[in-house]
Amino acid sequence: MAMAASISNSTNISYSRRYHHLGSSIKPSQLPSQFKIIKSTSSSIQKPSFRISASMSIEATQKAPQVSFLDRKESGVLHFVKYHGLGNDFILVDNRDSAEPKVTPEQAVKLCDRNFGVGADGVIFAMPGVNGTDYTMRIFNSDGSEPEMCGNGVRCFARFIADLDDTQGKQSFTIHTGAGLIVPEIQDDGKVKVDMGEPVLKALDVPTKLPANKDQAVVKAGLKIDGATWNVTCVSMGNPHCVTFSTSECKNLLVDDLNLSEIGPKFEHHEVFPARTNTEFVQVFSRSHLKMRVWERGAGATLACGTGACAVVVAAVLEGLSERNCTVDLPGGPLEIEWREEDNRIYMTGPAEVVFYGSVLL
Repeated sequence: MAMAASISNSTNISYSRRYHHLGSSIKPSQLPSQFKIIKSTSSSIQKPSFRISASMSIEATQKAPQVSFLDRKESGVLHFVKYHGLGNDFILVDNRDSAEPKVTPEQAVKLCDRNFGVGADGVIFAMPGVNGTDYTMRIFNSDGSEPEMCGNGVRCFARFIADLDDTQGKQSFTIHTGAGLIVPEIQDDGKVKVDMGEPVLKALDVPTKLPANKDQAVVKAGLKIDGATWNVTCVSMGNPHCVTFSTSECKNLLVDDLNLSEIGPKFEHHEVFPARTNTEFVQVFSRSHLKMRVWERGAGATLACGTGACAVVVAAVLEGLSERNCTVDLPGGPLEIEWREEDNRIYMTGPAEVVFYGSVLL
């Protein structure tokens, strides 16, 4: 809506013009040159600040408070670095001086907002190590929930630590997570290889209420959603995953045809998953090449999920669909996943890259 405004202050500068929009704080240098300027005889002119009253007139007043997208109940500045692993993006915070996160889950939600915040899938804190580990990693999802672990997140964490310490070349360290001990290793080519530990298959430990059908595990079991029966295999990589390659009517999913925003939440919140679940929808190209899309618990559809890619290879091996060493294509790019038979451990290799550095008001 166009409106007429008159701007004045104690120095008797006045401007009048009909225009379409005016912010809550304006400097004279920012005003269009077409504004009529009447100078005062004062030798020095202070920059005015203005407010818009209900009557649409603009009057000089005290400086308006800055508006932040963060909750202003706390004060201070948060320094961060944004990283991504195949498009799965995170705000990394150096929290090594405290065992408590520097932001609350509520603030994390605002930080992750892609319209009013920084924009991310989660906030990750680099914290002091416990039980002999080098570091502790904690994560708040974009909905404020706290997952046990995140595969792409731990690669970003590893790069963050290397950048903080300004170290170069191949190196590894130990990280305590909610899913246990994780050991990432930065490769000479800059990619990060992570020992993700052993998969958990026992139904009660995933957890899932689906009845076990193979050595206490749930492998290619039927799960009814919206009238369709999905064949699912349940795996925990420290966080719960439900992996599906097919339905009773479709033996090989075409994952690009799926409406994840519609079907994903129905898996995540299904009653058979008491802790909710991450869900991977998988298309098989060959015994060494898989393609997946993911609906992440607490984050929704994302471009990549490291623990999900690990769970996918485990499920594919259990269902007889793949070898133990696979390339898994995600919307953000490929990950290399190996499930070693000799030690039952899973290794994930992929990139982690800096997006930008920043600071925000708390």
